[in-house]
Amino acid sequence: MKHGTKSKQPRKPNPTPVEEARYQKRKMAIDSVRQGEKPTVVARVFKVPQRTLFYWLELYRHGGYDALREGKRSGRPRKVNASVLQWLYKAITLGDPQQYQFDFCLWTLGIVRTMLKRFQGIELSKSGVSRLLHHLGLSPQIPKYKSYKQDPRKMRRYLQQTFPEVVREARRTGAVIYFVDEAAVRADAHRGTTWAPVGETPVVEDSGDRFGLRLISAVSPRGDLKFAAFEGRMTSQRFVAFLKKLRADTGKPIIVIADNASYHKDGAVKCYLRPTPEGIRVEHLPTYSPELNPDEQVWNHLKGRLGKLFIESKEQMKQATKRILLSIQRSVNLVLSFFQLKDTQYAANAS
Repeated sequence: MKHGTKSKQPRKPNPTPVEEARYQKRKMAIDSVRQGEKPTVVARVFKVPQRTLFYWLELYRHGGYDALREGKRSGRPRKVNASVLQWLYKAITLGDPQQYQFDFCLWTLGIVRTMLKRFQGIELSKSGVSRLLHHLGLSPQIPKYKSYKQDPRKMRRYLQQTFPEVVREARRTGAVIYFVDEAAVRADAHRGTTWAPVGETPVVEDSGDRFGLRLISAVSPRGDLKFAAFEGRMTSQRFVAFLKKLRADTGKPIIVIADNASYHKDGAVKCYLRPTPEGIRVEHLPTYSPELNPDEQVWNHLKGRLGKLFIESKEQMKQATKRILLSIQRSVNLVLSFFQLKDTQYAANAS
């Protein structure tokens, strides 16, 4: 070899068709998990044991797609191997932190990081934990809360008997079905985000000078939204006044479905709903079942949008609230989408 010339590195042979097919299979399996498919489903579809799938995830986590190719794989020992990945995925998807002696019930990066150190002796940064969870097809999401006091029998009775009977009566009498709910919005209870150090939950101190607004609204499977604002607490008299206005605006008989708050049943409501020519009927959701009420989504949208605004006064809050509710009211497709959630689809075709 002449002085000064560089020796040529041996070229890595191209993968055979069989090796390339195996690589593509691994790559597709990894992509499926990262896009949110359950590893149990992916393993079954690709006909591999779950431990093999998690081994592929281990390779991908430390070397990207190239690490999935066949050949010599070297490097320092990995902190997070396939068995740890499988253990962590099961822990997060099949339970909550309280089962691991944590007081908090939500999986946060801090809790996952602490759990890895406590139970596996593995220490990762929060950014490392975030990447790991994304590789497992997990993502941060706002949880849906469900009361432990729910009665499954009452839920079934409502879905299989009460509501179908309401739909039959509505079609027989030409009535419009409305779901009704109340809410309060406050200046110190926005649901938006605020800048803070990464990984540290910010604490907003309450000055005590808060102000708010109380609201009632009704939505129908036709895409209607009616709403009103009021001062003070909700009472049976205010509920009756809203029913009268709703009936007048609709121009047809109405069947209202509300929760089991006392002001939906007692006092003036009970007197008003005795046989009258008003054409109004009130039914009730099962107790502790707000997810069955499509009207809940009105408040989710309202509070989410209010949380992004800078509001200095109660009057400004009133104006912003009215503006947002009017925009929801004008968007029939948005209101209809409130009836397309998993727990509200039962009412979608009731118009």
